[in-house]
Amino acid sequence: MPDEPQGGPLGFPVVTAPPVSVAEATLRATEIAEAVARPLVDRTDSGVWPAEPLRALQEAGLGGLAAPRSLGGAGLGLGGVAAVGEALGRVCASTALCFGMHSVATAVIAAKPTDRQRADFLDAIVAGEHLTTLALSEPGTGAAFWLPQTRMTQAGTGMRIDGEKSFVTNGSHADSYVVSTVAADPDAPVGEFSCVLVPAGVGGMTWVDAWNGVGMRGNSSRRALLDGVLVGADHLLGAEGDQIWYVFEVVAPYFLMAMAGSYLGVAQASLDEATAHLTRRAHGHTGRRLATEPILQHRLGELWAQVERTRRLVYWAAEEGDAGGPKALLGLTAAKAEVAKCAVEVTNEAMTLVGGIGYRDRSPLERHLRDARAAEVMSPTTDILRTWTGRAALGLPLLGD
Repeated sequence: MPDEPQGGPLGFPVVTAPPVSVAEATLRATEIAEAVARPLVDRTDSGVWPAEPLRALQEAGLGGLAAPRSLGGAGLGLGGVAAVGEALGRVCASTALCFGMHSVATAVIAAKPTDRQRADFLDAIVAGEHLTTLALSEPGTGAAFWLPQTRMTQAGTGMRIDGEKSFVTNGSHADSYVVSTVAADPDAPVGEFSCVLVPAGVGGMTWVDAWNGVGMRGNSSRRALLDGVLVGADHLLGAEGDQIWYVFEVVAPYFLMAMAGSYLGVAQASLDEATAHLTRRAHGHTGRRLATEPILQHRLGELWAQVERTRRLVYWAAEEGDAGGPKALLGLTAAKAEVAKCAVEVTNEAMTLVGGIGYRDRSPLERHLRDARAAEVMSPTTDILRTWTGRAALGLPLLGD
């Protein structure tokens, strides 16, 4: 780090160089979470997109976290994405989700970039000057985000995009969007589709329906209408029909680790709340601290074990995925499902241990419970992931009869 860093948002130091290790990236993310995101947690939870912590993360050299070092990024892979997600999720799940989606989209762009895509998009991403995100989900396909209905057609020397995207995290705030479409080539095999990089502000792209969810209230998960959006042919990511490769070789691994890390942070935050409560509270009539009650010790011990064994699965899966190990698919598909279960169960039990104080409106545990619930339904949903894990264990392809 430079000896005399310049001030960034809210006076936080700017460190333009990417981190050289997962530990350094985690430290930077933790410092930003505490110094920038935590003071804004209530505002973010009211539905305000977390611009300041996201900008601070970019200025701390984390914008290119998921980009390889050969392209100027940090090159910290799935492990880095999970660790930064956990550090952010412990403080503000909305910030973790927003930055996680940026990291996933960055990995997609960096997978097979052309010289033009690197110059126009990727260089700015790794420099911390460009925020990107995914636009894959659609109202007509539900959880099957790998089956887009949005269409891409040839338009002169470029391409025209028509359709609708839903649940676009960072919607209307990102600088670019990775959009999935049906392949434009009329001779492409049925089921093939493509991925296109769409800059913000392009004509024909309209944002509707401000996000009003139970939890993750600051993530600006919005619906985008694409009506005659025109982009150049050089905005196509990879070859036409390549999206199925992008989805299962890039999007799925990075998304699963980004979300697993984020919700692991929520689970840990809930455990921390319960631990602190039992440590500081005492019975008024006896003065006996709650921490001395064996039954409460037992129940807290169970929660600690659940969080820790889930953490071990997440980071083992990330390590196996980064190494291309034989059990990577099993680990990656199981990790998010296990984290979703862990975050909900631990937060719910922590609220029980804390009692009425935790049940207050806008208490930290109340927010954690609302945020954690999204993990089960965010595609790939827990049911889909359980099925994929079973198919992988049986040596079957993820998709098929």
